[in-house]
Amino acid sequence: MSFRIALSGLDAATADLNTVSNNIANASTVGFKSSRAEFGDVYAVSAQGIASNAIGSGVRLQKVAQQFSQGNVEFTNKNLDLAINGQGFFTLSDNGSLAYTRAGQFSVDKNGYVVDPKGRRLQAFPPGTKPGTFNTGSLADLQLASTLGAPKATSNVTLGLNLPAAATPPTTTPFNPTDPTSYTNSTAITMYDSLGTAHTATTYYVKTATPNQWQTYLYIDGNSVSPAGATLAFNSSGQLVTPAGGKIAYATDPTTGITPTLDYSTTTQYGTSFAVNALSQDGFAPGRLSGINIDGSGVVQAQFTNGQSQDLGQVALANFANPQGLQQLGDTSWGQTFASGAQVLGQAGTANFGNIQSGALEGSNVDLSKQLVNMIIAQRNFQANAKVITTSDTITQTIINIR
Repeated sequence: MSFRIALSGLDAATADLNTVSNNIANASTVGFKSSRAEFGDVYAVSAQGIASNAIGSGVRLQKVAQQFSQGNVEFTNKNLDLAINGQGFFTLSDNGSLAYTRAGQFSVDKNGYVVDPKGRRLQAFPPGTKPGTFNTGSLADLQLASTLGAPKATSNVTLGLNLPAAATPPTTTPFNPTDPTSYTNSTAITMYDSLGTAHTATTYYVKTATPNQWQTYLYIDGNSVSPAGATLAFNSSGQLVTPAGGKIAYATDPTTGITPTLDYSTTTQYGTSFAVNALSQDGFAPGRLSGINIDGSGVVQAQFTNGQSQDLGQVALANFANPQGLQQLGDTSWGQTFASGAQVLGQAGTANFGNIQSGALEGSNVDLSKQLVNMIIAQRNFQANAKVITTSDTITQTIINIR
C-alpha cells in the first residue's frame, strides 16, 4: 500500500515540477498567464462511506489552475502593439473560429488586416452610421485603410473680419478686381472642388456712400460668382445686421463647380484698421494615409496627410464569468468552454473591461522568485516520496528475509 501512496506522491511532485517548469519557460512570453497545480487527497470509499480509521490512498492532481492576474505593461515604439490594463481579452478570428488572447503583438498582413503572429485577425466593432459611433452588436475584421482619403468640396466658409469704420468709398468706380483703387480691402482663401483640386478664392470689400454699409464680391480663379455686390450693413455699435444670419449663399461657380456659403456673422465694423481674425473653410484635398492612432477606448483612427481622420473601428474586448474555465489553445490564446461561460463583448474602459494602451505589451505574470521557491518545494516533495519507497522496500526485504 505504501508503495502506491508514495508513487502517487511522486506523480504529484512531478506534475508540480512540470507546472513550475512551464511557468519558468514562459517567463518572457508576452501575455502568458502562469498556472498553479492543485492537489487533493484520495480515500477509498465504500458503500457505507469512509471509515473513521481509514488511511488515505495518496494524492492526485485535481486541476492546473490558470492565474489571470495582471502582467507588467512594457512600452514599445509600435502603435499596433496593444496591452489591456485591466480585465478582458482581445478577440481573434481564425477563419471564423474565435479565440481570445492577452498578447497584443499585432501587425498588418498583405491585405491590410490587423493580425497576430499566427495570422488570426483582430476583431473590432465596425463604425456606425453616425460619426463617432460603433455597431457593438456585430464583429468585423479590423482592416486599415489603404486608399487615399476622399476629398471634399468647399461648401461653407467662415470669415471673421473687421472692416474699418473710418473707411471712405474708393476713388475709382465701378468695381474692378484688377484695379486696387476700386475697392477698399480684400482677402484670399483656398477652396477645393469635388475632386480636391485647390482654387484661389478672393473676397473684395467696397465701402459705399451709405453710412455703415459695404458691398462684397467673390471671385474664384478670377471669375466672378453671383450675387455680385452683396450688401454688408452694420449698426451703430459695429455689429452686422445685414444679411440676416450673417450668411451669403453664392451660386455654383460654372468653372469649378464650387457652391460656397460665406458666413460673416462674426464680422464687425470698428474704428480700427482692416483685420482678418478668422478664416476657414470645410473643403479639403485627397490625403494619403500617414498613421494610425488607437486611443484608450480602442477606437482605431486613420490619419491622412490632408489633416482629416477616419474611424476604422473599435477594438472588441471579451470577458467571461469564469476565465479559469477557458481552454488553453496554445500560442498564448484561449477558447470558450461550457465551464468558462459565454463570452461577453464590450468596449474598453466600460463596465468590467480595462483600458487599451497602444504602443505597449503586457508581459508574462510569472514571478520568477516565487517559481524558484516552488521548484525547491516540488523537488523536496519528490525526494521525500522517493525516500518512502526506499524505506518500504527495506521493510519488505526485512520481512522476506525472516526465517
